[in-house]
Amino acid sequence: MRIDIITVLPELLKSPFEASILSRAIEKKLVEVHFHNLRDYTTNKYKQVDDYQFGGGAGMVLMIEPIDKCIQALKKEREYDEVIYMTPDGETLNQKMANTLSLKKNIIILCGHYKGVDQRVRDLLVTREISIGDYVLSGGELGAAVLCDTLIRLLPGVLNDETSALTDTFQDGLLAPPVYTRPASYKGLDVPPVLLGGNFAKIEAWREDRAMERTQQLRPDLLQ
Repeated sequence: MRIDIITVLPELLKSPFEASILSRAIEKKLVEVHFHNLRDYTTNKYKQVDDYQFGGGAGMVLMIEPIDKCIQALKKEREYDEVIYMTPDGETLNQKMANTLSLKKNIIILCGHYKGVDQRVRDLLVTREISIGDYVLSGGELGAAVLCDTLIRLLPGVLNDETSALTDTFQDGLLAPPVYTRPASYKGLDVPPVLLGGNFAKIEAWREDRAMERTQQLRPDLLQ
């Protein structure tokens, strides 16, 4: 997979990709992540990428021309499966969406800023709009990092145990069951005996029951 991220603040994005799972995935060449500074595609000496909105109103808007030039330059080198715009009013990211996007080969992610982008960017260039929640950030960079993390960890070879991702919360539409490790007893709290018995059929049944129970208690909306 190759991910190209268009941003006005590339320095804000780099640190998540320099540590942990994301860094290892890049080092193992399981994914390529490239950052593109939108200011490099401007035509004025001030490298201006934003302007006042027509009709008046508070806040600046990212202009279409540098965004279009950047995307077209990328498309000259390869075909892209998706051009994703990170925006609070997009489709809310969930595990099902992450599973689907992790199968793509080449993706562009456009990070919004200020009051957003010229609507013509969304009309002409963007194929999918994604939000990470019903709140507003200063820019789309942190949302892009979250999206990349959800996708990259699903790629074969990224996790040491590939079955781990398959048992994550939301993968089967349920919350994950409780998990325990040593010691078996701590401050009067004991690990459920079934987990210590070695009967894997009973353990799996217990986990399925607890997953359903937790989902009913904490996220009943997932069962609707």
